[in-house]
Amino acid sequence: MNAPHREAQASAAEWRRQPERSSVFMLRVMTLISLRLGRRASRAVLYGIAAYFLAFAPTARRMSRNYLHRVLGLPSPAAVGWRHLFRHFLSFASAVHDRVFLLNDRFDLFDIRVHNQALIDEAVAGGKGVFLIGAHLGSFEVLRAIGRRQPGLRVAMAMYEDNARKINAAMGAINPQAQMDVIALGHIDSMIRVHALLDQGAVVGMLGDRTLGTGDTCPVDFLGAPAELPLGPFRMAAVLKRPVLFMTGLYRGGNRYDVHFEALADFSALPARGRTQAVHDAVTRYAALLARHCRSAPYNWFNFFDFWHAAPPQAGRPGQQP
Repeated sequence: MNAPHREAQASAAEWRRQPERSSVFMLRVMTLISLRLGRRASRAVLYGIAAYFLAFAPTARRMSRNYLHRVLGLPSPAAVGWRHLFRHFLSFASAVHDRVFLLNDRFDLFDIRVHNQALIDEAVAGGKGVFLIGAHLGSFEVLRAIGRRQPGLRVAMAMYEDNARKINAAMGAINPQAQMDVIALGHIDSMIRVHALLDQGAVVGMLGDRTLGTGDTCPVDFLGAPAELPLGPFRMAAVLKRPVLFMTGLYRGGNRYDVHFEALADFSALPARGRTQAVHDAVTRYAALLARHCRSAPYNWFNFFDFWHAAPPQAGRPGQQP
C-alpha cells in the first residue's frame, strides 16, 4: 500500500476519533422533553443547538464549508456564509430530533413521500432479501415508516461494531421498545447472520460512505473531487449474490421527508470472474447517486469530517476562515 493511500485511509477514519457531542443521558432528557412538549414546541431548542455548533465547533464549521462550497458550486470554502452553515447545522439537529418521534412510531407527525416504492416492493416480493445501501445523508430512520406500510417486512442494519454499540444505546435511550436487528460487522459469523436474514426475506441496510480506515477502498469522483469509498458493503452483496438498492430519506424542512429508492446493482446472477469489475461499477454508481441527491438536498449531508482528505489549512493563509 502506497503512502498517499495510507494517508487517505487514516483521514477516512477520522470520524471514529471525533468526540461524541451527545450521550445516552442527554438523549433521554431530549426524548422526555420532546415527547412531553410535542414536536413543534420542542423544535425551539434546535436553533440553540445549531447556534452552538456555529459558535463553538470550528472543525464542524470547516468541514461544512468544505462540503457546501462543492455542492452549492461556490468558488471556495471562504465563499460559504454563516447563513449556509447555520442551515446545515439546523438540518442535522432536526434529523436527530425527529429520530425521537420516528423511533416512537409517531409517523402521523410527518409528511413522508416515497419515490420509486415499486423497486423495494418488487425486491421484497421475491422473498430472497435485498440490500439497501444508504449514507449519512438525511434520515435512515424514516425507513421504519415503510416497514409499517408493509406488515411483516423485517429490516436489519449491518454496521461497524462501534456504530452498532452506539445505535443500540441510542435506540434504548429514545425508546427501549424499539426493535431493529443490528449486525456488528467484523466478526466471524457476521456474514452468516446477514445471509440467514436475507434468506428469510429481510431487508439489510448498510451505510456505504464511511470506512474504518483499514478495509479496501475505491477512489471515485464525488462532487468534483476524488474521495475514497469502502468496497466492503458492495463486496458482501456480490458474494451473497443479492440485488442492491440505494436509499435515502431527505429532510425537506417542516415535517416533510422524501424517501428515494434507486436501482444500484444486481449481483444475483453475477459470475465470480466478473465480481471485481461489478463491485467497482457499483461503487461508482453509488457515488453518482449520492452526489445527485446531495445536490437535490444540500443541507442533508451529515459527515462533518475531512471527507476529501484535504490538506490542513496553512496558518495565516489569506481568506481562510475558521
